[in-house]
Amino acid sequence: MMKRREFITTTSAAALGTLAAPSLVLAQAKTLKVGTYGGYFEESFKTHIFPDFTEATGIEVESIAEPTGEAWLVQLQQAARAGQAPADVSMMAQVARIRGERANLWAELDRSAMPNVENLPDHFVHGYEGAGFYGTGAVSWYISLVSNTDVYPDAPESWTTLWDPANENSLGLLALASNSFLLEITGHCYFDGTDILATEEGVLEVMNKLAEVKPNVRLWYRDEGQFQQALETGEIPMGQYYHDVTGLAAADGKPVRSTFPKEGAVLDSGSWVVSKASEAIEASQVFIDYMSQPEIQSKLSRFVGTAPTIPRDMTDLTDEEFAAVSSEQDPILPRYELYVDKADWVNQKWSELVTG
Repeated sequence: MMKRREFITTTSAAALGTLAAPSLVLAQAKTLKVGTYGGYFEESFKTHIFPDFTEATGIEVESIAEPTGEAWLVQLQQAARAGQAPADVSMMAQVARIRGERANLWAELDRSAMPNVENLPDHFVHGYEGAGFYGTGAVSWYISLVSNTDVYPDAPESWTTLWDPANENSLGLLALASNSFLLEITGHCYFDGTDILATEEGVLEVMNKLAEVKPNVRLWYRDEGQFQQALETGEIPMGQYYHDVTGLAAADGKPVRSTFPKEGAVLDSGSWVVSKASEAIEASQVFIDYMSQPEIQSKLSRFVGTAPTIPRDMTDLTDEEFAAVSSEQDPILPRYELYVDKADWVNQKWSELVTG
């Protein structure tokens, strides 16, 4: 995510007015440390989001640039043991969020004090098993099927095109099981969904089916810029990539397109969570509630390039603005727990069967 956000440029849109905030917080201004992905992403929040939040609530924001999810999780855990919070609120990738949940790192929050959380679908509302609510989806983005329009004049309609022998040595696919979500894609194409990934036997069956794409794969990529350049030149004319970045390249005149296949595109996301060591729980709740407002989700889409975490009809995005970042089609949802509970085993079998 950090790399891809360097590609995103802001679009012009009218500034939104400040929004109402609980009088309790207006009466007790605080400083809230908020961690987000660094680089362009953090700069967009500092420019377009944090100042209006401060104006609406009286809460000053100290912006913290996070390293990668796993590294930031380790820092938060070590600091919490010392009773400290490098950030009060953090944006966490899903695997790191779940690891933090398992370590009981996140503070339980008062959902009744956060009415805008009701705007979010269930998969963007996080709680401890059988216990309290602790976080929400913050931002989301899609991994879609992309192609070079010079090489493929007609848009592909299905992820199954990845297996088509006509596409030999033509594909660029993300290199890791835990960021490509190709297991989930294969499940939707050939196994009626992702339930088959609930057992090791099922995962192996899916991996063996996925391994059939190997003759078609020219590049298993970790460097997103390398694949984007190869896609634009037609050197690697098809693969999986980020919908919003591909759309920006197309708008810049590059011969590329992003397609939401009939099985759906993959919806990945980051979530807001609060360290148990934080001394600013109330202010953190105000921030998460503020970010769950339809007006702010629309603003994130316009200025940060993320897909809204709320239903389309709650936003004021135009058709063009919405299509640039999202789709109303049902998405493919990653089974993040698989990459937490069986990480070493999945990575070993992935190397043996899929990328080896």
